[in-house]
Amino acid sequence: MPRALPALVAMLAAALLGACAMAPSREPLQVTVAGIDSLPGEGFEMRMLVRLRVQNPNDAPLDYDGVYLKLDVLDKTFATGVSSERGSVPRYGEAVIGVPVTVSALRMVTNVLGLLDGKPVDKVHYKLEGKLDGPAFGATRFQSQGELALPGN
Repeated sequence: MPRALPALVAMLAAALLGACAMAPSREPLQVTVAGIDSLPGEGFEMRMLVRLRVQNPNDAPLDYDGVYLKLDVLDKTFATGVSSERGSVPRYGEAVIGVPVTVSALRMVTNVLGLLDGKPVDKVHYKLEGKLDGPAFGATRFQSQGELALPGN
């Protein structure tokens, strides 16, 4: 019986790998910023509620239990946030998810100083990345990037 155990483990591992290979592939989520609202901050930090529009281009709903978000501006981390929000993004549907984020005063000063290099700036490049934690099989990661036009330009 003990000799059969390694063979049984190998067969189970092969079956699991085969099942993963046969699982349908998922299209990546499309995530954009739907809006930003200010929240009360503390001390040397600024708080905002980032509302994400999450589109699910797949034939199955995406259930989530927790959200993580990181926002980079000018290739530097600007804000991060987490939420214990739960919900579901319907199949071939969309949902708006709110994530409170924190911006430290030091990060804000560093990013503003990066803008003051003497060149006129009319757009700022940003990158958004994060994950929706699933209740059963881990996280679904997402990325998005673009440019924001500055006011007055």
